[in-house]
Amino acid sequence: MADVDPASTPGFKGGDKKALREVKKHRNELFELHERLYAERKRSLLVILQGMDTSGKDGTVTHVVRNFNPQGVLITPFKAPTLEERRRGFLWRMRRRLPDPGFIGVFNRSHYEDVLIARVHDLAPPQVIARRYRQINQFEKELVRAGTKVVKLCLHISFAEQGRRLMDRLKDPNKRWKFNEHDIDERAFWDDYMSAYSLAITRCSTAVAPWYVIPANDKVYRNWAVTMILVETLREMNPKYPQPRLDVPRLMKRLKA
Repeated sequence: MADVDPASTPGFKGGDKKALREVKKHRNELFELHERLYAERKRSLLVILQGMDTSGKDGTVTHVVRNFNPQGVLITPFKAPTLEERRRGFLWRMRRRLPDPGFIGVFNRSHYEDVLIARVHDLAPPQVIARRYRQINQFEKELVRAGTKVVKLCLHISFAEQGRRLMDRLKDPNKRWKFNEHDIDERAFWDDYMSAYSLAITRCSTAVAPWYVIPANDKVYRNWAVTMILVETLREMNPKYPQPRLDVPRLMKRLKA
């Protein structure tokens, strides 16, 4: 994380207008690629969004994921686990929300919270957290083997940018519902969180389930970068429309009768 400038815009040259045009240009392609995935019903895509509070996870869902067919998208915002969920193990609730074949699943926060906040606030012994990295890698490897493509996006903002966004929420009456005073408390642990993120990304970015660290101070760039990653991912998956065995001439004749 330390070597990624949250204010940078790697891979893109131009202003907001150009970025918005490019995102708009790819909307139909994203929808069509998802339609093919949905029709094929053989594979699925799981998008994992992580980032500090105000990093833009909700905004990414609003501005990027809306380009998909909503009937084939499963969005899950994970909050603090319930008592039952804690008893069953940290991956149990993730397995319950995995996308079916043809679907795109979006995790707004995920199993990575159990090696992030758990590490920062000592919610589990070090040996338990160390074991979780291995469990996560195995879990994601199993998903890929079963036909689920896993894309993990870390939305990276700066400490100062988070402060500005929290202040904006306080100033705007229409955004105050998003404000949680606990977010101010958590700012005291910023460096610890950055270390926890760096370690999680280092240990759990694999060939089959890579991490992408996206500079997210610029919201327009963030949406552009996420869009490009999803376009390239679905192009690489290259889902196909199924070709059912139909006697087309006979069926056309029946319709005309």
